[in-house]
Amino acid sequence: MGAVFEFAGAMFQPLASGALYWPAGQTLFVADLHLEKASHFAMRGLFLPPHDSADTLDMLITAVAQTGAQRVVCLGDSFHDQGGPDRLQPAARHALGLMTHNLDWWWITGNHDEAAAASLGGRVLEEAVLGPLTLRHQADPHDAAPELSGHFHPKLVIRHRGRHIARRCFAAGPAKLILPAFGSFTGGLDIADPAIRAALAGPATALVMDGDRLLRFPVA
Repeated sequence: MGAVFEFAGAMFQPLASGALYWPAGQTLFVADLHLEKASHFAMRGLFLPPHDSADTLDMLITAVAQTGAQRVVCLGDSFHDQGGPDRLQPAARHALGLMTHNLDWWWITGNHDEAAAASLGGRVLEEAVLGPLTLRHQADPHDAAPELSGHFHPKLVIRHRGRHIARRCFAAGPAKLILPAFGSFTGGLDIADPAIRAALAGPATALVMDGDRLLRFPVA
């Protein structure tokens, strides 16, 4: 097992891909896959490399194999829009179908996709509770329960002597953990942004994977 940290009284293993594994629950959490984002833009005349869904699913298959997860929870915006499932290429649909059939698969609805993934197998839930965790797409700063969410695509931005370095990160607050976007074709929001700070409802720490090491950066 690689680096681990404690949250909500349980131990979690963060992956460099942006996934989070809970060994005791044999559960892999991912957020904001944004599958079929490239095809969404193609319909609007902006043509981008069309491999984003295949690349994202390859990373997800690797994360499942790496951890041995028996359950996968997608924390919303798994597709970039509600028509995304219908645009999946046959190979990507087959790979995703194998996972939803062989694993305990949960789709948490997001603001982009809502319940669109229902046709692909697995359970579709607006919110859920699993062990000590409340699971939702967007953090609720008024709920004091330990919570995993996505939505904001957090990244750590460091500016030093004219250099600009950005890395995806897990945004940790006193009782909230926001996962980075897992999708291969997604941007990010600086963890210091007021929207993320408000969602965390307290002091923020950026958790960044550097190889097998977990680095912690308190956010001023």
